[in-house]
Amino acid sequence: MATYVILSRLASDAFKDPMDLKQLAATVAGKIKAECPAVTWKDSYPTLGRFDVVDVAESNDLKQRERAALIIRGGGHAATETMQATPWDVFIASL
Repeated sequence: MATYVILSRLASDAFKDPMDLKQLAATVAGKIKAECPAVTWKDSYPTLGRFDVVDVAESNDLKQRERAALIIRGGGHAATETMQATPWDVFIASL
């Protein structure tokens, strides 16, 4: 299964109260789970730096992976960058 890293920057108007982020995240996660069953969410990390959130997901279905990123963009009011990630030991073994 291919691993992807999705880097998200939340729009300044994504929510008014920081506590609203919890509901926004739950709504986006529920939509991805319902509409992208071939995407397995591994973890999410708030970084609050250049990117606000780093998500790690797995999928062999490119269309559903793209849809998940678009759900984050639209429903999460965020700009995203997505890249495929290779486990270090697999990368080194291929050299």
